[in-house]
Amino acid sequence: MAGLETTGSNPDVGLLYDINGLAATAPDWVDRVVTFAGEYGLILALVLLTVWTWWRVRRTACREEAAGAVAAVVWAPLAAGIALLVNIPIRGFVGRPRPAEAHRGIEELVAGRTDFSFVSDHATLAMALAVGLFIAHRRAGLAGIALAALLGFSRVYLGVHYPTDVIGGLALGTAVALLLSPLASALLTPLTKLISRSATVGRLVWSPKGTEGESASVEEEREQGQEQGRERQEDGVRQESGAVGVSRRRDRDLAA
Repeated sequence: MAGLETTGSNPDVGLLYDINGLAATAPDWVDRVVTFAGEYGLILALVLLTVWTWWRVRRTACREEAAGAVAAVVWAPLAAGIALLVNIPIRGFVGRPRPAEAHRGIEELVAGRTDFSFVSDHATLAMALAVGLFIAHRRAGLAGIALAALLGFSRVYLGVHYPTDVIGGLALGTAVALLLSPLASALLTPLTKLISRSATVGRLVWSPKGTEGESASVEEEREQGQEQGRERQEDGVRQESGAVGVSRRRDRDLAA
């Protein structure tokens, strides 16, 4: 980025030095833990959280509710992929070098980064996943947002991104996940509803709570009850019609 300051007088650069400076005084094991977490660990945690959320939202009594929630969970990784694609032209257009290339004294714990810095791919991916999960399951989404924030902090700690790179990534991931969510829901929910009614793969979308061997789910029992009610009503109408017919025949016989 043209005109970027090479001292800590810029607030963005100053915060970079403050956070990255922690790595110079921290024990080696802390640096190793943060490196693993910032590169792979927190992303893996978000993936596992996504799997847990899928497992959780499908176990509900209402088929329609489960289909909508699973569609939202499916949207989360799709949103992350779309956000990363959107970031490709942004990074090329801004052309911001990595902090270690533009500033002295940066403790770069992950070497070999030669691509552009703005926007952070890690932060973009993490936040898109987290916001997608928030749409499906509030508590899981909040946990995901916390993990995304930790991931963003770790990228600055590692010296591979500026704070604004991370903030831009969090904003981009949020925007893609939220703005395209209505369209994604309109496309994915009919598909998940269709899958939920399949005898072979239906449990991928809808697996009602209960023990093995239960005769029917809550919704199925409700449907059966409604069907039985209709049958009883039809039987009552037939019986009433028969009684009216018998009464009329009696009246004709008496009149004759």
